[in-house]
Amino acid sequence: MSPAVLPVTPEEFERATRLLHQRTGIVVGEHKREMATRTLSMRARKLGMNTVSEYLGFLQQSSDGSEWEDFVNAFTINHTAFFREQHHFETLRNFVKGRRGPISIWCCASSTGEEPYSIAMTLQEAIPNASSQASIWATDIDTQAIARAQKGVYTLERVKTVPEPLLRKYFLRGKDAKSGLVRVKPLLQDMIKFEPLNLLAPKWPADKKFDAIFCRNTMIYFDKETQTKILDRFAPMLKPDGLLFAGHSENFTYLTKAFKLQGQTVYVVVR
Repeated sequence: MSPAVLPVTPEEFERATRLLHQRTGIVVGEHKREMATRTLSMRARKLGMNTVSEYLGFLQQSSDGSEWEDFVNAFTINHTAFFREQHHFETLRNFVKGRRGPISIWCCASSTGEEPYSIAMTLQEAIPNASSQASIWATDIDTQAIARAQKGVYTLERVKTVPEPLLRKYFLRGKDAKSGLVRVKPLLQDMIKFEPLNLLAPKWPADKKFDAIFCRNTMIYFDKETQTKILDRFAPMLKPDGLLFAGHSENFTYLTKAFKLQGQTVYVVVR
């Protein structure tokens, strides 16, 4: 191990992961010890501390301090892509065509924005006057990811999965110093409200019910008890016959009686 990396004892690792779980519901397993060691060392060094124990003590003493935000951000995984799991967007397109407006969608793990912008393009292509008839609430616990999502700037590599007609229609290509970058057009940005949100918060600041909730590849980071609690909170937030979209490796069937499987990782509320 590099001398620059502070050592982390088994007790400190357990203490750190317990604090993270209590705050966010995220479970960090033993197989991520090396990553956790680097992260804890980096945060401690950043604050001029010489031990991880000192850093964890600082966190516990400042339960509402700004360092908590950086601590959580450092452990958050932002693996996402435009139109990831394409069948979900086909399902969404067909679904909203038969709905009466206005349409509201919640993307509850929006990461750096690829998913909510994919939803916005789908809505634009599926329903008339989508700019005024549809809205998206995009949330994530990672404040840095939310900031990047709001900017809507991506490399050409990141937008390779966007069909060329949609790329031309909904993105602006950078020139000169910004060559190799694209920016989402205001048409899409204006449809989305980005906000940081911890799914473990006692109250979600949503003032409406949703036609669909996207919670994809998120539950895998929680334990079963946390997963069940979140699913039970989702149910009353969906409009009648609304859809819950899960990730390809997630199965909610045995976690809650509030939802039943309707299609490929797509669920509806049991009424």
